[in-house]
Amino acid sequence: MKYFFTICMTALFFTYSAFAQVRTITHKVEKGETIIQIAQKYNVTPYDIYQLNPDAQTGLKPKSVLLIPIVSIKQALTVPTKANGDVITHQVLPKETLYGIQKKYGVTEEALKKVNPFLEKDGLQIGQTLTIPTNKTQKVAAESTEKAVYHYVLPKETKYSIAKQYGISLQELERKNPEVVTSLPEGFKLLIKGNAVKTDVIPVKAEIKKEIITATPAVKIADAKSYKEYTVKPKETLYGLSKMFIITQEELLKLNPALSEGVREGMVLKVPGTSAEIITAQETKKEYTELSKVKSKERKKLVLLLPFNIAKIESDSINSTSKRLKKDKFLNMTLDFYAGALIAIDSAKTLGLNIDISIFDSQETKNSSAITSLVSNNDLQNTNVVIGPFYQSNVDKTAELLLSNDVAVISPLSKDQGVSFANVFQSVPSPDAVKNAMFKFMRSKGGNMIAVVDKKKGSIIKYIKENQKDVQFSVLNGNGGVSGENLKSLFVKDKINYVVMETANTGMIKATVAAMLGSISTYKVQLVILEPNETLDTDEVSIANLAKLNLMYPSVNRENESPEALIFEKEFKKKNRIDPTVFATRGFDLTFDTMMRMSQGEKYQDTVENSATEQVDNKFEFYKQESGGYANKGIYILYYDTDLTIKEAK
Repeated sequence: MKYFFTICMTALFFTYSAFAQVRTITHKVEKGETIIQIAQKYNVTPYDIYQLNPDAQTGLKPKSVLLIPIVSIKQALTVPTKANGDVITHQVLPKETLYGIQKKYGVTEEALKKVNPFLEKDGLQIGQTLTIPTNKTQKVAAESTEKAVYHYVLPKETKYSIAKQYGISLQELERKNPEVVTSLPEGFKLLIKGNAVKTDVIPVKAEIKKEIITATPAVKIADAKSYKEYTVKPKETLYGLSKMFIITQEELLKLNPALSEGVREGMVLKVPGTSAEIITAQETKKEYTELSKVKSKERKKLVLLLPFNIAKIESDSINSTSKRLKKDKFLNMTLDFYAGALIAIDSAKTLGLNIDISIFDSQETKNSSAITSLVSNNDLQNTNVVIGPFYQSNVDKTAELLLSNDVAVISPLSKDQGVSFANVFQSVPSPDAVKNAMFKFMRSKGGNMIAVVDKKKGSIIKYIKENQKDVQFSVLNGNGGVSGENLKSLFVKDKINYVVMETANTGMIKATVAAMLGSISTYKVQLVILEPNETLDTDEVSIANLAKLNLMYPSVNRENESPEALIFEKEFKKKNRIDPTVFATRGFDLTFDTMMRMSQGEKYQDTVENSATEQVDNKFEFYKQESGGYANKGIYILYYDTDLTIKEAK
């Protein structure tokens, strides 16, 4: 024990000595500020702030004071290069931008980065000492520039496999070839190392591909024929905005000089008017594929962060473990998800998947977690994919800490929309995405859509009016009930008349159903709900009538009776002596799907770009969001058949 204590004290002293070398300033926290905003303000990472202010991990309090490093801790622990007398240097100050420094000294970005290569990797940081290019320094840089190396993209190659082939990172590959950030066309000439030689025509060797597909370059600012205004949303960054509108940060600054003072919520920016259309066009419907073959022998690492909160259970002197299990719904949900994930892990062993799996207790609540210590103490930066935590705020914190390492972080259960880091994958479709899928399906059938919505359902009324403007509202009577005559007057012959009913009022439900049943001999009618409705499960509402109207609704999961689903249920019951819950099935589906994607010979991020999948009860159809990160739009449209069974609408 004494030896262990001595080691810990030595490590603590070494860490303190290192931090003591870091110059700091103070920052007084304002109401509503986040760690991300503060880190961006001072050009440091959230990790740097947490290292100097460990209490900040549990949340920020207004008027509290934080220590902020003048430069990132990583930089402070490196020895700066000394400049000789013939070289001009510049120390980066707070709020300075690369664009501003270029203008100040009359140099180009390319020249500045040639003599300061660390800018490519770390970006501009407060306190950095930059070498300003002169005739002498540019000559030296030009002499040391390595010869350009190119690679022509072959069929079925991915960015990840190409980067690995040449021993460079995916980020470096995309930085050198911004045209392939969103796609990788066959035959494209990629710059791997060195600087590109400017030529009007790129020669292509015949043996690479007989019929080459010409790569479409990214839209540049000069190509945009029109501009539009865009209002900055909370927590958006210059980098994120440049990616959203497919232009460089420098071009965005030229259009909006005020950005040189920092990105602020509410700013109205001038942006290319064509970008949003291009992004929308890129989101084509993905085809569902079965990831059945193991294509990679490379060992991958998967981590599950699950909120067992073991310390709380062990320290609970009032409730026994069995009592806690009876009343703690959150713990039961966690254990169900875990039990399903274990079945998936066993399946992976049977298939021979090369994946190392680690499971940690995230010790989380809505306002706290052990995420920061878990990341730093368990080398999670070198993990390929993380599933968890459960609370969205903790997912965001995990993604933030692992963003620079490009580790995929999957949110397993939360419906909330978080900060939208680029490495976040929301596996549960958002409530709006679920509703949108329902309306998209009705339009695909050429339906006439009518809404019968209780006045108490204000959020639904607002959603339909703002997002589904072609939907007609049935007029309610003076008592707020359904007017059968008005509803019938909105029906159209030779079309399916979809009646979207949103109310918990039994009388209103019965009146709507009666009006539709009275019209069924003359019109094609179908009843639709957008959200689960407990009133429909009561004895007061006839399920037979709902089946006659083929009650239809959107859902993130289904009831599956396929042979594969029955095998899973049988195996789960054999090991746990109970039937699997919705959370147990989701634990299996998400974990198994993730492991299969990790075994495809490319990064998890690349697999979601290329394919959609379906497991026992869940779909995984991810799309990149304009605000950052990925969202799952794999949604089922289900309906009651006349034999009272639930089927999927096609």
